[in-house]
Amino acid sequence: MRAQATWFLDQRTLPRHQTVKGFAQDFHGYLERLIPQIDLLAEALPPDDVPAKVALSGVGEARRRLEDPEAAGLLGEVDRVRRLARSVVALCDHYDALTGLAMCLACDKPIEAGDAWVPYDKVSPSGGAERSGRIHCRCANNTRRPQR
Repeated sequence: MRAQATWFLDQRTLPRHQTVKGFAQDFHGYLERLIPQIDLLAEALPPDDVPAKVALSGVGEARRRLEDPEAAGLLGEVDRVRRLARSVVALCDHYDALTGLAMCLACDKPIEAGDAWVPYDKVSPSGGAERSGRIHCRCANNTRRPQR
């Protein structure tokens, strides 16, 4: 889920309308699965639990985005589907926070106890972290560097 949404968000060219429509269906399905899981996890925590409150806020935003109608034109539809993708990534992060699970941002597999990992921050042009988290050391060592 997270890997697919992140891939869509990283695209710099406009995909074909049919491709965008397929991603929209996938992201709708992912959100419809994530929302009830996060609701259940948050219900099990104390009412004043901050991560649960933040996660429920993300759920509310995802629900609003699910209700957005298909936008006119390719650019408008891509923007709408990007909002859905951002909700998918956010809810995956909230799920991880509520369950204590850490996922590798490179391979989208769990970082298990005893796995070697390094912090990861993809810096945005405006400053700050665009995506922060962890990656396995083996994934960090497998990244390709531009040849000179």
